[in-house]
Amino acid sequence: QVQLVESGGGLVQAGGSLRLSCAASGGTFSSYAMGWFRQAPGKEREFVAAISWSGRSTYYGDSVKGRFTISRDNAKNMVYLQMNSLKPEDTAVYYCAADYTSAFNSRSVYEHEYDYWGQGTQVTVSS
Repeated sequence: QVQLVESGGGLVQAGGSLRLSCAASGGTFSSYAMGWFRQAPGKEREFVAAISWSGRSTYYGDSVKGRFTISRDNAKNMVYLQMNSLKPEDTAVYYCAADYTSAFNSRSVYEHEYDYWGQGTQVTVSS
């Protein structure tokens, strides 16, 4: 059973930065793709970023391209989301997810591709 625990959320002013972390346990971390999604109040969950098992391939949502960077450290079973130039519209609960069964491809932007989810961490960006 894979368990994911996010951390690093908080309150930040617009233009600032935050780094989210996701610690994975169980399973073979280096074998599966990882993703970050977010959900703002009253909105559907939205794809943010995904990274292949090797870290060599990534996808980003259009709203975060050029501002956010996803990375992973397979030796530490960690995945990260560096968020720069934050905007009030980035305010949401951010979720880490693991895709244990599917190949990493363009479908990795869809939440139904992911098998395990963390509990989420709140990010609030003030204007």
